[in-house]
Amino acid sequence: AVLLMDAEKRIRLLQFVTGTSRVPMNGFAELYGSNGPQLFTIEQWGTPDKLPRAHTCFNRLDLPLYESFEELREKLLMAVENAQGFEGVD
Repeated sequence: AVLLMDAEKRIRLLQFVTGTSRVPMNGFAELYGSNGPQLFTIEQWGTPDKLPRAHTCFNRLDLPLYESFEELREKLLMAVENAQGFEGVD
């Protein structure tokens, strides 16, 4: 689903999951969470009627196991486009 996103939506996804719209200068290996270095992770969570959720302190995306790629794509975009984060955090 991410490969089908334009640059703006990828930035919004990154901000949705990590709280920042920029990749660290030396790559994702240098992502930090509330307790120091914290890799970007995806966890299976919830039921297909739920939207994805993010834990920015842990750089974690929780995804339900959707029944189709199209459902994953639609719900991920819906979550990212309707998320309200922290203004001015980069």
